[in-house]
Amino acid sequence: MANNDLTGLSRCLVRVKRRKRSAAIAYSWAVYAALAVAVIAVIALIAYLLVPARAQAAAPIRTVSGTVEYVADGDTIHVVTPEQTKLKVRLYGLDAQETAKFNTSGQMSKPGQPYGETAKAALQEKVQGKNVVLQIMDVDRYRRLVGIIWIDDRCVNLEMVREGHAEAMPAYLRPPYRQVFMDNQRAAQSDRIGIWSLPHYESPSVFRRRIGSE
Repeated sequence: MANNDLTGLSRCLVRVKRRKRSAAIAYSWAVYAALAVAVIAVIALIAYLLVPARAQAAAPIRTVSGTVEYVADGDTIHVVTPEQTKLKVRLYGLDAQETAKFNTSGQMSKPGQPYGETAKAALQEKVQGKNVVLQIMDVDRYRRLVGIIWIDDRCVNLEMVREGHAEAMPAYLRPPYRQVFMDNQRAAQSDRIGIWSLPHYESPSVFRRRIGSE
């Protein structure tokens, strides 16, 4: 009888050990699976953070409407909203040649570029005194709003690039705008219009560095 009891006890202990081993294996797999999910999530987060913001899809921060009160140059305008809020707006995705700057005494403080006044006149023709819709994309280091200007279904930014009044800025253009802006710039270059007709074209950014204003 004692032998039978010992045998039964041994079998019971074996079953308990097997259950513990199975539970340990199941727990280990659960831990491995959780770790794998965590690792994948961390890798995805790192990959997202390593992608520059400029490479991510662009979406407007806010959309407002207003009237263009003043055109400062070929890529900067002043807009007044219906609430009489004055907004200084840098056109998104493009850079126009610089206009000459003057101090309060009327003396030139910074020289301009050959196409600067022409680009300004082209933008004035398009927007001066008109009602526009402004898609705010960003705020630049000078605290200007950076935006896309619409008049009805016309994108003024894109028109300025397509007509050769300004160059596209691929470093700042994000999808879905980058491709269409660059396609329109290539078309303007191919047609040799605006700035692309100049015999010695100098990019505004290069010009600003050269005279020490950037």
